[in-house]
Amino acid sequence: MLDDLLRLQSGVITKSQARRAGLSDGAIRRHVGADRWSPLFPGVYWTFSGPPPREALLWAVLLRAGRGAALSHHTAAELSGLIDTPGRRIHVTIPANRRIAAIPGVIVHRSGRVAAATMPGPTLRRTRIEDTVLDLTDLAGDIETAVGWITTACARRLTTPRRLAEAMARRKQVRRRPLLAEVLDDSAAGVHSVLERRYLRDVERGHGLPRGRRQTRHAGAGVRFRDVEYAAFDIIVELDGRAYHPAEHRRRDRLRDNESAAQGCRTLRYGWTDVAAPCSTAVQVARALRAGGWTGQPRRCTRPGCAVLRSTRRRTP
Repeated sequence: MLDDLLRLQSGVITKSQARRAGLSDGAIRRHVGADRWSPLFPGVYWTFSGPPPREALLWAVLLRAGRGAALSHHTAAELSGLIDTPGRRIHVTIPANRRIAAIPGVIVHRSGRVAAATMPGPTLRRTRIEDTVLDLTDLAGDIETAVGWITTACARRLTTPRRLAEAMARRKQVRRRPLLAEVLDDSAAGVHSVLERRYLRDVERGHGLPRGRRQTRHAGAGVRFRDVEYAAFDIIVELDGRAYHPAEHRRRDRLRDNESAAQGCRTLRYGWTDVAAPCSTAVQVARALRAGGWTGQPRRCTRPGCAVLRSTRRRTP
């Protein structure tokens, strides 16, 4: 029984579990005194020599947090593949009707619905990916960060806009609910990043441009995905939200642009600065679309001094 429990819990055990497995308090003290066991928290032990691995630390936090606890927020995001680097502090959520002593290096949250938000199964208890995403949007200090959690989760295929919308409907309180509902609609349309969402909202929709297709798959020199494609007009828009552009990324982008040109398409490439000035970007995209055969006209948005208005006036006889 003890060996099975240690395998399940990555070598971590509580004093009460050890007692139930037949160990006396004296035997536990002897294990600790001989450095076979190391106390991680009061009443929680690591039963091997050397520093405990990450999974053992997570088990230790979960066991110390006690009944009904689940790893949550950034820690649940780490376990679900939503983030790639473990955070400095571990997040755990306990039922709202419980109080526990502070745990060093751990942020303790309290929720009345942690049981409903927790994934089933015998492995490390953590919140479901949908609830994890919504927890993180609640913590986000700005709108772009909140939106980023949703678009990243959908882009990594960890969940779907529909499942996120259902999870949001089950919650009485959701910070920025109207905005998140709009984002989920956009994600369902294939928008995979905050930058893509802003392009769709502020450049394309905001100025009445044709609706592009998102994340279209194309084969050539390897399989590539185009951020926004206006296939009828042979125009591709690539959006790059990276703060820097190392050599390997520049080479990849050049190959992608050259492959598009070889297929008769022209590529427009925009970053944060361009999309943050959506009116002038919309004017440029509209010019490229018209060169490709679009017969429409962009419309001015609600921003004062919209560049579409100035551009239209310059063309007026």
